Amino acid sequence: MRAVLQRVTRASVSVDGEVVGAIDRPGLLALVAATHDDGPEQVAAMARKIAELRILRDERSVADEGAPVLVVSQFTLYGETRKGRRPSWSRAAPGPVAEPLVEAVVEALRGLGLDVATGRFGAMMQVESVNDGPFTVLVDV
Repeated sequence: MRAVLQRVTRASVSVDGEVVGAIDRPGLLALVAATHDDGPEQVAAMARKIAELRILRDERSVADEGAPVLVVSQFTLYGETRKGRRPSWSRAAPGPVAEPLVEAVVEALRGLGLDVATGRFGAMMQVESVNDGPFTVLVDV
């Protein structure tokens, strides 16, 4: 699994003009992708990283702060761009594989007591965020 974590002061995701998920206070925007061989171990590791990385202000984590997380699925994180001008998506898991894995990350975060909002898997989404810092990290598990 792979994620881009952005420290934000607020963030939202809309589908067809309707806000489907939002956080309105400082927390994390987590863009999450799965690859073909991900499973329960990667889900648990990703949830722990999102919850426990000390990347909020004063080296605190979202678990420390009780801060919210907006999780948005983003298969394009596995785009391969080394050759040519057209990205290859072959490393990204197909929807039927990726969707339950991303949802499992969301449920694992909620199981850790975090406030988690989400986008809508497979939809054309508009993501808005106000980056805090800016502060962005790439997480691979």
